[in-house]
Amino acid sequence: MKAMIFAAGLGTRLRPLTNDRPKALVEIGGKTMLELVITKLAIAGFDDITINIHHFGQKIIDFLEQNNNFGLNIHISDERDMLLDTGGGILKAKPFLDGDEPFLVHNADILTDIDLSAMYQSHIESGAMATLLVKDRSTSRYFVVDDDYRLQGWINKSTGETRPTAFVHREGLHELAFGGIHVISPSIFKPLEEYSQGQAKFSITPFYVDQCQSQLIKGYVQATPYHWLDVGKPETLREAELMFPF
Repeated sequence: MKAMIFAAGLGTRLRPLTNDRPKALVEIGGKTMLELVITKLAIAGFDDITINIHHFGQKIIDFLEQNNNFGLNIHISDERDMLLDTGGGILKAKPFLDGDEPFLVHNADILTDIDLSAMYQSHIESGAMATLLVKDRSTSRYFVVDDDYRLQGWINKSTGETRPTAFVHREGLHELAFGGIHVISPSIFKPLEEYSQGQAKFSITPFYVDQCQSQLIKGYVQATPYHWLDVGKPETLREAELMFPF
């Protein structure tokens, strides 16, 4: 099973910790964020993992070598020349991710005990092009889904921006926050390449929203309670230190 870890971010919200290391190598409970995500993926059955790198990228390569790649087949998608954002990052990693099975994408700064195997299986059963972890929590930007959790649009509550621009919030729609984990079918690559129009750097979010009327893109809500933290900022990093291990 294939997965990708987004580990290329600059980690600006965690400065000064990220002044000399990538965010993915900041520690929680004595272990780096990267190791925690790799371990969780391995437990869920993912044994072929692609990691993108940019900020202090060589330190991630060295860390993996020092730990013998944690016994997994690990590929490096090198973005040290240019940080490509989420959509561009997935497209660059296509040689490692393409094939006949879905792949899971996990932000390095997300700490959670969600059942990744169940989410992956739900994606397979739905036949969706992409399945996005969503949750009812307070934020400024939301995916908007219908009663069947099919993606319908996106809204930024702070600015009033919507995608599509003519999107109207009607009865039966629900605003849910993205959880930084998605399961994606390889069928995404053709429309993703067309959407990029030759641009290397672009976000996956507007792609999802622009495609949601023609492609099946679903939100995934775990029925049972689970822990979830974005540990990309100092206050949640401290919270994670107190909470971990779950």
